[in-house]
Amino acid sequence: MSTDQLSPLIADLHLLTVLASTKSFTEAARRLGVSKASASMRISELERTAGVLLVRRTTRSVGLTEAGQHMVSSMQPAFDRISESYTGARDLAGTPRGLVRLTAPVALGRQHLAPHIATFLKRFPDIHIELELTDRFVNLANEGFDLAVRHTSTPPETHVAWALCETRSVLVASPDYLRRRGVPAHPSELVAHDCLLYLGDHAGSWTFVRNTRRKAAERVGVNIAGSLKANNSEVLRDALLAGLGIGLLPDFSIPVEDSSNRLAALVQVLPDWQVQGFFGERIYALRPWSPQVPKAVQCLVEHLRESFAGGFAP
Repeated sequence: MSTDQLSPLIADLHLLTVLASTKSFTEAARRLGVSKASASMRISELERTAGVLLVRRTTRSVGLTEAGQHMVSSMQPAFDRISESYTGARDLAGTPRGLVRLTAPVALGRQHLAPHIATFLKRFPDIHIELELTDRFVNLANEGFDLAVRHTSTPPETHVAWALCETRSVLVASPDYLRRRGVPAHPSELVAHDCLLYLGDHAGSWTFVRNTRRKAAERVGVNIAGSLKANNSEVLRDALLAGLGIGLLPDFSIPVEDSSNRLAALVQVLPDWQVQGFFGERIYALRPWSPQVPKAVQCLVEHLRESFAGGFAP
């Protein structure tokens, strides 16, 4: 096929590569700004022109045939280079501009990220941001995100990770709950308490470490149970304020000031002990590795590093 014959198909071939990464006509269409019906019709036309089935459609999923996967594997590096070249040329224009798709956990995004995004957009009016707040794990490359703000102890090696600040987990309860049920003096006493749990790999147990100058660190594992599990720290925080039990919160979910003063009602429990394995030890900005980082993304990362430099003070 000559270049002149291929040129009208370039956009449809790119659509095929996006469909391969999203595995969804709906998501591929949304990312490219076209309708789902149009995306499906264009792929069907591409298959007719190629004379071979490229996409395997079912009622539940979309996948590539062997021919489709072979085509995408050959084309993807070229489209990546085109994107990098275009981004590099645009960045030479000087003023940072363009769209940055950003994702973050719900509580962190609502309480701390959103105010910094507002000041960033005032500073860089030619940059646009799409912010998606979710507590689920997001595959940045497959879902088309440029950047994620996450708390973790071990950022993935396949990503570029910019450290924004340190964070820690804090065990807290309301004074009302502690008056009714007593204040635990040792982690082992938590088995007799109602504990509010964060859904995840460690939802049934907590591990505590206490460092002392006189002896080696003491390590204690405790099986815990309670009436509520949730995957959002704001939900757990409200339940703790209502006196439902003792729970772990990331420090960024415990603001030191609040106009109603309700948040001041949370009291730290077992302050000499540190809970291990929850929420991560640092806040990072994460991006899948690429040879070039768009200037708009670089500007956002630097803004967040400045904004989060002071960390959190529960």
